[in-house]
Amino acid sequence: MSVLVYVEQVDGKFKKSVFEAVSYAKAIADIQGSSLTAISIGNVGEAELKELGKYGASKVLNVSNDQLKNFINQAYASVIAEAAKKESAAVVVLSNSFSGKGLAPRVAVKLEAGLVDGAVELPKLDGGQFLVKKTAFSGKAFAITELTSAIKVIALNPNAFGVKESAVEAAVEAFSPEIKATDFTAIVKEIVRATNKVSLPDAELVVSAGRGLKGPENWGMIEELANLLGAATACSKPVSDADWRPHSEHVGQTGIAISPNLYIAIGISGAIQHLAGVSSSKVIVVINIDPEAPFFKVADYGIVGDAFVVVPKLIEALKAHKG
Repeated sequence: MSVLVYVEQVDGKFKKSVFEAVSYAKAIADIQGSSLTAISIGNVGEAELKELGKYGASKVLNVSNDQLKNFINQAYASVIAEAAKKESAAVVVLSNSFSGKGLAPRVAVKLEAGLVDGAVELPKLDGGQFLVKKTAFSGKAFAITELTSAIKVIALNPNAFGVKESAVEAAVEAFSPEIKATDFTAIVKEIVRATNKVSLPDAELVVSAGRGLKGPENWGMIEELANLLGAATACSKPVSDADWRPHSEHVGQTGIAISPNLYIAIGISGAIQHLAGVSSSKVIVVINIDPEAPFFKVADYGIVGDAFVVVPKLIEALKAHKG
């Protein structure tokens, strides 16, 4: 029995969340005393595939098919399930990314497997039990889930485990599973990405702002601060609802749930719906003129002050430090 990890590629490249998922899967394989196989779908160069060996994948199944060059949920799930059967995988690992959230339950159904999504720690094997800690209630709590099925599917939250090297030689093997016509009931013609921005789900640093900015014309200092830090930009729901910022930047219970290493909230009061999407952040810094803002209750660091005074001073200090 082995461990299988799905490695999501974007324009032929792997992101940090992929290396994190491979590191996590390798750790599970070590616990079980088994091998790790990665499955890649799409056009990826051999050098990029072999790099997965750096994080513990001894074999990489490469599915290069023009029909699958763009992400198709049902078809990708079928391919991953067929790879799991081929490798006799007891555990299948995916990143709990936007696409992973759609793939994991489909793969679990196809394999008649138990599923844990939003995992934040390695499984614990306790007296024959297979226990996985995961986020629950929109990140406001944790749950310990026991998987009793023969095959187990785990979707790992980004930034929950970290990237850990465990170098082995990765053998790349072409894989051409049979794909049914029913897997193509929906066809993706084109995917357009904002390539000049840091992806929110993958970001280690996020700078976010709310109605305290008073208008979209004041967002320049937020973007400047984010650029200096190499961070992604985000916003609260009222800001995206008012069309100050695109909805793709909305973080919270009804937006994107994130778990960066550092989350800086500027001019955001901290409504419970917003906190639900960012509470998994390792460190939270709050800048707000209102000392009674609810966000301060969950912040690791807080600055009570006017954002239009504090943020320019932060920018000035960062420029001086970099200079």
